[in-house]
Amino acid sequence: MKQPSKIKVLFRMLRLVGPLTGFMLLAIGMGMLGFLCAQFIPVLGGFAVLHTLKIGIPLSIMQVWVLLILIAVLRAVLKYGEQRTNHYIAFTLLAIIRDKVFRALRRLCPARLEGRDKGDLISLITSDVELLEVFYAHTISPVCIALLTELVMVLFIGSYHWSLGLLALCAYVCVGVLLPVIISKRSGTLGDELRQDNGDLAAYMLESIRGLDETIQYSGGADRLAGLTDKTAELSGKQSSLNRLTGVNLALANTFILFFDAAMLALCAVLYSQNQIGFDGFLIPVIALMSSFGPVTALASLGTTLQTTVASGARVLAVIDETPETEEVTGKEEVTFRGAALENVMFSYGGEPVLDNLSLSFPENRIVGVVGRSGCGKSTLLKLLMRFWRTTSGRAEVSGISVDEINTKNLRDMESYMTQETQLFKDTIAGNIRIARLDATQEEIEEACRKASIHDFIMTLPKAYETEVGELGETLSGGERQRIGLARAFLHDAPFLLFDEPTSNLDSLNEAVILKSLKESSFGKTVILVSHRKSTVRIADDIIEMAEGRLS
Repeated sequence: MKQPSKIKVLFRMLRLVGPLTGFMLLAIGMGMLGFLCAQFIPVLGGFAVLHTLKIGIPLSIMQVWVLLILIAVLRAVLKYGEQRTNHYIAFTLLAIIRDKVFRALRRLCPARLEGRDKGDLISLITSDVELLEVFYAHTISPVCIALLTELVMVLFIGSYHWSLGLLALCAYVCVGVLLPVIISKRSGTLGDELRQDNGDLAAYMLESIRGLDETIQYSGGADRLAGLTDKTAELSGKQSSLNRLTGVNLALANTFILFFDAAMLALCAVLYSQNQIGFDGFLIPVIALMSSFGPVTALASLGTTLQTTVASGARVLAVIDETPETEEVTGKEEVTFRGAALENVMFSYGGEPVLDNLSLSFPENRIVGVVGRSGCGKSTLLKLLMRFWRTTSGRAEVSGISVDEINTKNLRDMESYMTQETQLFKDTIAGNIRIARLDATQEEIEEACRKASIHDFIMTLPKAYETEVGELGETLSGGERQRIGLARAFLHDAPFLLFDEPTSNLDSLNEAVILKSLKESSFGKTVILVSHRKSTVRIADDIIEMAEGRLS
């Protein structure tokens, strides 16, 4: 996929400010006035010197002192107001962007997120979004403030002689525009590489933590450590390069400032010697220029800081813009479940055919067992019925209607889907089961657990249903997690149950108990029971064998 240009990314990020334009204008106004206050304090000091030398000034000495005190206090108030407003804008926009990212992830899952590095996603959601604070709090308004403030200073300095104003303009353009552009060109794609490497490192770390048991078992610690060291060294090297560019940038900025200060001093001296300006025209422009580089100095560092910020923005916007495999369907008539079917379904994943002209029917009130070796497409047909994926050709239908024409919520209400690996959240057992139906009572949760043959086990725990399961359900065994997943499916109480290897983590005794419960609980429901073991589907009314995406 072609990456958008940095300019396009910047404009996309700018458009997000739209709802907060009023606050942004307020921040810019306060920032401009604040910098002007800071810059005119030395200028007023210059007027005081001129008054001491008996040279006429446009203000009385009393007015000079009063103004000095007022603008000193006003500078502090305006600086605080600008910073507070900018950070309000930044953190409000970060909240909006996070909401957009999570909405995008919800649209993209599960199809578009399968096989994606979870650590990289975590890095995007956390550090990449957080880095955008630099843009919204320390880039947009500083650029506008610098433009407006230095325009005022060019006019003020130019009021003594046009050439002095032109020199000041050259100074501001060189430090605030030319230098950041040069540094940005020199850094090239370093910012993009840095953000990508940061995501890769996060993914590697998450993978290492999750695979800690296997690493210890097979003495792979040295290899994982070497990999971590290499990735960290590569990331550190690129960060060091960026830091060096930042240092060079600041050194060049200070050099430019000294050069233009000296040039202003020399030009004023020449004009004074030619009687084109008075001593006030010699002193005040020099003081004004020397005190006015604050706004453009802030811009001078943008050449490097914007690299990582724009790279982060591009990664965030790429997720927000990504097209989901299936869009949410709304506005259709409600459908009542009356069986399901696959008709001449073809499906390919990553160019590899998975299902080949497959036709199956799942009548009401029947248990259909689908058995076959791993990789033959059993799980895929369930995902097509759930509309996680879209068929390449043919169609998946429920109640004689294509799943593409059924409201997404309506479809989810008709189906209960249990995967091979039950995902548990860092919550209580009751909280994890209640996900299936948020308004379920405690009695309904316990009844679902009885059907899943896990109620007795839960009651042996010190806090029973209020027991915390830990991160990813780490305090429970694989079989216990699987039975909680089964309890969720029973609690959801949908007319169409899709089970993908529901007993893969259970011993034969517990499998028999679960299958018996499933058989008893399936009255009035349609069940698809997928497994690679024929013993698991023995309770089915109809058994279908698959091989290489076809019926065998």
